[in-house]
Amino acid sequence: MDRIYFDYAATTPVDPAVAEAMRPYFSDKFGNPSSIHYFGQEAKKAIEDARSKVATFLGAREDEIIFTSGGTESDNFTLFGILWGNAIRGNHVVTTAIEHHAILEPCNFLEKHGYQVTYVKPDNNGLISPEAVKDAMTEKTVLVSCMHANNEIGVIQPIREIASIAKEKGVYFHTDAVQTVGHIPVDVNDLNVDLLSLSAHKFYGPKGAGCLYVRKGTRIQAYLRGGGQERHRRASTENVPGIVGLGRAIEICREKMDVEAAEQMRLRDKLITEIPKRIKRVYLNGHPTRRLPNNVNFSIEYIEGESMLLNLDMLGIAASTGSACTSGDLEPSHVLLSIGRPHELCHGSLRMTLGRFTKEAEIDRFLEVFPNIVAKLRAMSPLYEEK
Repeated sequence: MDRIYFDYAATTPVDPAVAEAMRPYFSDKFGNPSSIHYFGQEAKKAIEDARSKVATFLGAREDEIIFTSGGTESDNFTLFGILWGNAIRGNHVVTTAIEHHAILEPCNFLEKHGYQVTYVKPDNNGLISPEAVKDAMTEKTVLVSCMHANNEIGVIQPIREIASIAKEKGVYFHTDAVQTVGHIPVDVNDLNVDLLSLSAHKFYGPKGAGCLYVRKGTRIQAYLRGGGQERHRRASTENVPGIVGLGRAIEICREKMDVEAAEQMRLRDKLITEIPKRIKRVYLNGHPTRRLPNNVNFSIEYIEGESMLLNLDMLGIAASTGSACTSGDLEPSHVLLSIGRPHELCHGSLRMTLGRFTKEAEIDRFLEVFPNIVAKLRAMSPLYEEK
């Protein structure tokens, strides 16, 4: 059976050129970057080369890039590092109700330890209002964190406008750009952000490698403590193969991104147009145009999402009902609830995310088999009546 993968937002395959760039650093070039001998300095140079590639992509300075283990660590680092480093200024964070759990869970932890967190809700299209963020801020606000694009519904947020409001108030601004880096242009100066998270495995690099951009002059305390790696900002012997892979992956994305985005948008729009033609009672989740070029998310009435995925998987098609981090959770999507979808529609959601290796024939195959799956599952529902 030929298998089809429509879950690129969960993770991407490592590009063959990335795997090849990483290979020597597992064996021949194995040195510890903290060592002063040849082997260590060889590894150190590889890290700095990768740092330069990331900085070039983001429009940042090389000394503003801190390598981490991925998006979750970068998000946690931001929250704890900024609050610890600026305790004298306040104890309040403003974020959104549709953030990834890598933001929401540490915020929940912080609330249990005396910090204040305000969660701004989106509109029905999944957009966060800059004015709502402004209204949520207080004299105690230290940090505003709003994701660049949502991992479930793909909506791209007005980051520049929100960041400008934070800057007017003298408040640090962070964006989780895990879903956007490598897929659309991301320039830290154009966006006006102080901190930005990214993760290599979302743009054809390896798992376990990411980074946090920290604008020069930002007061942030170290989150991991131990050695003096990353200019004393993030202790732990560096993951050299992973960092090399991240650098090569972002370099390839810089070269291919515009062409890939245009093709993925064409295929995305084909799905958005064709699915409602073939299936009744389906609803697009998220803004119809202000969304990632590869993201499609529908809610389908009288369907249970897990059954939908299992039926697709039996036909060799991999998709998702939402975030990969919660795909085993029976609770409805917090993102869909936040945009006003009722519980039953949240449970009937389907997320399809396309990528570098998606072919139009795969889209056509999905459109051929999916209406039959929906018809079969609806026939089993005691609530469904054909109209």
